[in-house]
Amino acid sequence: MKVAPIISEMSRRPGEFDQRLVHTGQHYDKNMSDTFFRELGIPEPDQNLGIGSGTHAEQTAQIMLGFEPVVCAFEPDCVIVVGDVNSSLAATLVAVKLGISVAHVEAGLRSFDRSMPEELNRVLIDQVADILLTPSPDADSNLRREGVSQSRVVRVGNVMIDALVGHLPAIRTRTVRVQAGLSPREYVLVTLHRPANVDDGETLGEIVDALIEVSRSYPVVFPVHPRTRSRIDALGRNFDAQKLKMLEPLGYLDFAALVLDSKCVLTDSGGVQEETTFLGVPCITIRTTTERPITIQLGTNVLVPARRADIVLAVSEAQERRLDGGASIELWDGRAAQRIVDVLRSEFG
Repeated sequence: MKVAPIISEMSRRPGEFDQRLVHTGQHYDKNMSDTFFRELGIPEPDQNLGIGSGTHAEQTAQIMLGFEPVVCAFEPDCVIVVGDVNSSLAATLVAVKLGISVAHVEAGLRSFDRSMPEELNRVLIDQVADILLTPSPDADSNLRREGVSQSRVVRVGNVMIDALVGHLPAIRTRTVRVQAGLSPREYVLVTLHRPANVDDGETLGEIVDALIEVSRSYPVVFPVHPRTRSRIDALGRNFDAQKLKMLEPLGYLDFAALVLDSKCVLTDSGGVQEETTFLGVPCITIRTTTERPITIQLGTNVLVPARRADIVLAVSEAQERRLDGGASIELWDGRAAQRIVDVLRSEFG
């Protein structure tokens, strides 16, 4: 979602850029990957490293080994990395060791929780990247606090919102809600993926118990990865499958359509916190920290621990935080990719 608007904007400027897309394969579900590429209009990657699963160290090392010969063959002026995944860190390390400039999209975000692998990736990338493209004022402040030269920092806005704005007309035509028999603003949407929530049986049990209790009042819709589904099945909980609907993983457009019409969203994702805030949909983040504090400040998002009672209470209070018309945030306007490409044109033109 973050790279698609940048690719599209560069493509609108023929003769200015010669771009190559490398898919590391870190997110290795082929059906889901193909769906996102198709729906977001991302071209076929010039290179697919096909790395797949593994520990953090294994993934990072394998991506570096696969990425280095690609960079050496293409000899780019700049490597653009987005977000905070292992792929972003690995590509950054390869590039800087080869003396190639790195531009980090979504720089400066901090949860101040170093138990999160993503936090370590963010901090390390921002220390060595050459151009830090930030989404919000708090990100600028974080980089200043860490002693980063302000000459490397440019606030460009949130490129995730570019993807959302660009696809809203298509999102509004999706029929996934109707097909699931759901009424607008009367169901709770759930997305969970963080190991801290899904890999620990006791923690996952608290969350599932909360979902079962919530489903007695509102339909709960949970697009769930097969791995997480197997862990839920292992808990042996009994619930009404018509009230707690576990769906197959969804593509970008269908998931966004469910977000748009939901009563609220329960999540542990970073990007969903931003999308719900822009749309004005109440968000309940099952974490104790967030790298997107602006969503908390605006009131659309709250943090809750993975405890049944806290989650149930947050859902009951969610309607009070709805912002019809969405939240207005500086530079979250669907034009972040334009500003990013303008910066790159200025630096390397």
